[in-house]
Amino acid sequence: MYIVVVGAGKVGYYLTKALLSEDEEVLVIEKDAAKAEAIVNHLNGTAVHGDGAEASTQSDAGVERADVVVAVTGHDEDNLVICQVAKHRFKVPRTIARVNNPRNRAIFDRLGIDATVSATDMLLSVLQQEIPAHPIVHLLSLEEGGAEVVELELHEGAQLVGKTCRDVQLPAHSVLAAIVRGRHASVPEPDVVLEAGDRLVLVTEAANEPALRGMCLGHQTALR
Repeated sequence: MYIVVVGAGKVGYYLTKALLSEDEEVLVIEKDAAKAEAIVNHLNGTAVHGDGAEASTQSDAGVERADVVVAVTGHDEDNLVICQVAKHRFKVPRTIARVNNPRNRAIFDRLGIDATVSATDMLLSVLQQEIPAHPIVHLLSLEEGGAEVVELELHEGAQLVGKTCRDVQLPAHSVLAAIVRGRHASVPEPDVVLEAGDRLVLVTEAANEPALRGMCLGHQTALR
């Protein structure tokens, strides 16, 4: 696989390092000559010094044969243009963009960027896991299919408590993927009885969140 990474800051540098360790073919485009040189000297990688948002620079990098272009500069507008040029000018099959401001994700989606990564959203997900009263924690959004992976904690008195996995009736397009009990995670076997405090990992749709929230909260909690 040929991967073009645009941006050799900390994110781009360590992403390139990881990809090279997996024997992927990687080329980095970077405006800063010193950073481009670091890719070559420190990682034994390949780098092009130039503006990755310009079609001429992408042409020099051979973007037309890339399988993936990943834009990880510190500027959302640059990442958007980089991906747009790669996709529409050079017909790259998959583009991935770093989004620094989560509010911009909708714009990237509307303009056809295949996947976006927001460090802010990731940090928020981690923070939410530290708030016990929050019934649903978003672990991952699957941008292309509209699905998401969520973690749902069962409260005392919840309607799912005491039921076996076989008897659980989840909303449409929802799949129970794992049960986390204490420090142990397991695949949900049909005869496993759900207990208060269990955390359920599900693949579902955003529209199902109200129904799932009602199923995991106890009656007294739900009325607060």
